Amino acid sequence: MSIEVLNVSKLYSSQKALDNVSFSIKKGEIVGFLGPNGAGKSTMMKILTGFITDFEGEVSVANFNILKAKIEAQKNIGYLPEHNPLYVEMYVKEYLQFLVEIHKLGNIAIEDIIIKVGLTPEAHKKIGQLSKGYRQRVGIAAALLHNPEVLILDEPTTGLDPNQITEIRNLIKEVGKDKTVLFSTHIMQEVEALCDRVLLINNGKIVADKNLKELKENQEQVIEVEFDLKIEKQFIETIPYLKAFNNTHDTSWVLTFNTSKDMRSIVFDFAQNNGLKTLKLNTINKNLESLFKELTT
Repeated sequence: MSIEVLNVSKLYSSQKALDNVSFSIKKGEIVGFLGPNGAGKSTMMKILTGFITDFEGEVSVANFNILKAKIEAQKNIGYLPEHNPLYVEMYVKEYLQFLVEIHKLGNIAIEDIIIKVGLTPEAHKKIGQLSKGYRQRVGIAAALLHNPEVLILDEPTTGLDPNQITEIRNLIKEVGKDKTVLFSTHIMQEVEALCDRVLLINNGKIVADKNLKELKENQEQVIEVEFDLKIEKQFIETIPYLKAFNNTHDTSWVLTFNTSKDMRSIVFDFAQNNGLKTLKLNTINKNLESLFKELTT
């Protein structure tokens, strides 16, 4: 396992930030770490990276115990904190070379890292001149310099515009091809677009550990529909994939389908075939966002 967390608890005074947390992440997985503010995400990431050492339980990264072999574990971790610390008066190449030297990384091909993270057009500039999106690229480049096995990213797309979010998403997907990636975010679309799994934490406890492929395959779909005429339930029952239905008001129905297939066209065709008009047709997928709300409210 690239990351192994077993029965980890962390107490701040009388408040439990983490309560008997356990999970493992295999090499090559991209895992989203979700939870509301104050749920324990940042505390867990600081433990994984060795910044917090006074905790109960066991943690290993790249098969190194984070307490007993902290330096060896950290050599295998690339970390981008939520507030990306950069020397804004330094040039991009200068900054990366500086990190290579202070960490005694030897002969690192900085130019290759710059190309990999898409920094080439801005590599001649000072970091202070860069947009937030390119600053995040510099932070990711710094995290990749020593070719770590594990990449830990804390809110990597916070404060970015939609185009920058897409760019950083594609970058994470690319570097995740040969790394284990754990990243926290509040953006559900990021997790659904990028991740193999999602870990959901609330009040210091893991409340869900879901495979995204299974979640998508098994998700139910809810459709709200209003026809122009009243119909009997035996007609509704003939719609395929129908799991449940509820006549909410007169000609309005809420239909639950046991499929991720978009059923709006099927419901529309059903109306046409039965001489009905559809006055309203909305879909409500029970997706990751609804799971988040359900488990953290």
